[in-house]
Parts: sequence; structure tokens; C-alpha cells
Amino acid sequence: MPAVRGPGFDPRILVRRAISPHVRLVQVMVPTGKRQAVLGVLDEEDVDYALSDETSGRDYTAVVTFPLPTAAVEPILDRLREVGIERNAYTVVIQAETVVSDRFEALAERYESDEEESANGARIAREELVARAGEMAPRVRPYVLMTAVSAIVATAGLLLDSPAVVVGSMVIAPLIGPAMAASVGTVVDDPELALRGIKLQALGGVVAVGAAAAFALVIRTTNVVPLSADEVFAIGEVRERLAPDVLSLVIALGAGAAGAVSLASGVSSALVGVMIAAALVPPTAVVGIGIAWGEPGAVVGSGVLVLVNILAINLVALVVLWRYGYRPRLWFREDEARETTIKRVVTLAVVLVLLTSLLGAFTYSSYRTAGFEEDATAAIDAELPPEATVLDLEVTYEGFPLQTPRSVVVTVGYPPSSSPPAAGDAIRRQVQAVAPDPIGPFSHDAVRVEIRYVGVDREPA
Repeated sequence: MPAVRGPGFDPRILVRRAISPHVRLVQVMVPTGKRQAVLGVLDEEDVDYALSDETSGRDYTAVVTFPLPTAAVEPILDRLREVGIERNAYTVVIQAETVVSDRFEALAERYESDEEESANGARIAREELVARAGEMAPRVRPYVLMTAVSAIVATAGLLLDSPAVVVGSMVIAPLIGPAMAASVGTVVDDPELALRGIKLQALGGVVAVGAAAAFALVIRTTNVVPLSADEVFAIGEVRERLAPDVLSLVIALGAGAAGAVSLASGVSSALVGVMIAAALVPPTAVVGIGIAWGEPGAVVGSGVLVLVNILAINLVALVVLWRYGYRPRLWFREDEARETTIKRVVTLAVVLVLLTSLLGAFTYSSYRTAGFEEDATAAIDAELPPEATVLDLEVTYEGFPLQTPRSVVVTVGYPPSSSPPAAGDAIRRQVQAVAPDPIGPFSHDAVRVEIRYVGVDREPA
């Protein structure tokens, strides 16, 4: 018969007064000669438990089962290791829905009132964190398959200019696991887990770009999308990833922080995974499109965004997990883990700053181009008679990362009953006058201006 300690505890019913994600059921197989030491720790911590004799004939004498608030799992397991429960003994931690027990309520309140544990947000135990991170880092074959499918769907969505399809590609992208595995492995000094996460991230990037490029190349060569490079990169969903600005960094920083917090608190990371995919999948697909259409500028611009987002997600996840208090199991390895974490944080931060400077250049370039188009439209309107109007202003830019206008096509509407306004020379002078100074070896001294006239019937007022 199992021995049951403490009133109010029924080992068959593990429910708390209210449903809570912060309850864990722990089961420990007690090695020979360690029964009294283990029970002594539980007695000192005022933990209720159920004790069963182990009769399998192996090196264990009992199985002890006890519920714990999440914040208590790690310190209790550390104390049990001090008395002889090593990693080769079986320790199982599972999430319990609820617990009904006044004694458990007192235990939970004691740990939740602890200042350090409260600051850590009732985080899950180190062992549970490592286990979750390992599960989130998928096996290579399904990871490669899902990443490739996600990249192909994203490429199709971008070329269709369909936000719904692009969002669908994010849902199936398995990108949160490798990033979290790399960060967890670093802070708890698990080189195998960290290396696995880093390798999967690198593999995922290569697979995503390759799949997107191959699919886009097939689409282009079979003429399924009969568009020129300028027309493809004028598509709204594609264009916004060509010259990303510094605000794009905010998405990656938020995604990394949310991923680390959801992992450390033991809540579902599914929606956070979509957020991380939103920062990585669409720009990766644009890299593939740029390769397929032979546009190096598009490849570099969207590629910088991909790298910035990957680095930002890893950097923030490292910082958040370390601030949550996760450390190696062995105290003498804590200094080594701290040194490794600091080195990786500094390296990621330095590279991120360098790449972010390119995002700053993209932002400034967007400001320049928007200002030029606004000034050019105003200058053209000033040269036209009242009955004519600017219907469209199409500008082609060159240069990287600071873009300079190369050519301008102005479409002017005028009443069919009259002749086209004779303002061509004046419009060319005005557009060239407001154009920003040429930057880079590929810029021209003067912007080429083409003027098209279209007869437009006006409805009577």
C-alpha cells in the first residue's frame, strides 16, 4: 500500500482550487539508501507526498509523487540532488490542471511571496525549460520540409500580392524552436542544445531561400507570372520588404522577447511562433524572388532584413532568459555560462548595430525618395495649366542603400477638346531641379524625364 503523508492530499486527484498553469506534478524514483534523505527534504519544505514501494528489482526502493507550484520545482529538485537524486535516476515533471488542498495553497503562497521567485514571474524549472526547448527544436527532415513549404507559400502570396496567403505561410513555419533552443542552450551551458539550435537556424535560412528562389524561377521561366523585374518589385507585398527601415527591427525584438517569455513561463508558444515567422518568412521569400529575377539590390536589401531579424530574436531571447535567472545546474559552470552568454550577446549586438546602420540608411533613403516625389509632383503641377493635371508619377531608382532617381515617367491628363499643354521642357527642368544629389558610382548627372499625355473627359460639376 502506498504511504500518504499530510491531510487534504489525495494522490488520485491533483486539482487546485482554481485551474492554473502554474502547478506541476513531480514523480521521483528513489535510489536505494536515499529514501529517508528524500523524505526529509520534502518534510522540511512542508510538501505533501504519496510514497509507493518499488518492487521491480532494480536499484530503486520507492516512488514518491508530490504536487508543487511551478516556482518551487527548481529549488526542490536542486535540494533533492544535494541528497543523492542524480540525473541517472528518473524524475518526471508534468503539468497538472488543478490541486485541491489547503496545505498546497499555503505552499504556493509561500513560494509566490518569495521576492526573487516573484520577480522571475513563476518561471518553469530549468529542467523543464531545457526539455521544452529540445522538443521545440524539431528533427531535421520535418523541419526542412515545413520550412520549404512555408517559403514556397510565402513566395506565392507575395507574387499574388495576397496578405492572407503570406500570413498562412507564417502559420506553418517552424522557426521559433531553433531560436529558443540556441538561447536556452547558451544560458544553461548546454553546448549540444545551443549548437543544434544554431545549425537548425542556418539550415532553415538556406532551405527557405533555396526553396523560394527555385519556385520563383519556375514561375518566371514558365511565364506563369509574365512580369518584368520592375513590375514584380512594384507589387505592394514585395516592395515593402525591399528597403526595410528601422521600424522592422521592433518586430524582431518583440518576437524574441515574447518567445523567451512564453517559453520560460510555460505557456503556449504557437502564436509567438507566428510572430517570429512574420519577421523571417516574407523577407526570406523576397530574397528568393530577387535571385530568380536577377536583382542583386533586392537580394541584399531583403537579406539584410532577414539577418537583422534573426540576430535580434536571438539577442533578446538570450537577455530575457538570463534575466529570468536561468543558470547551469552545476554552480562551478555558472561562470563559464555567464562568459559564453556575454560573448554571444556582445557579438550579436555588434553585428546587429552594423546591420541596423543599413536599416537606418534605408530609412533615410525612403525619406529622400518620398520627399522627391512630393516635390516633383508639386513642381509639375505649378507648370501645368488649370485644366491639366498629373495622373501618375512613376520613378525608377538606382543605388544601394541610398537610392537616387534614375528616370521619371510623368502622365499628364488634359481635356481631349484641347491640345496637350506645351510644358515638357519646363517640367523636365523642374523635376531635375528638385531631384536629390546623385549618390554612388551608378548615378546619373541628370534624371531622365519622359512625359505622356492622356486625354481625360471630365464629368460636369
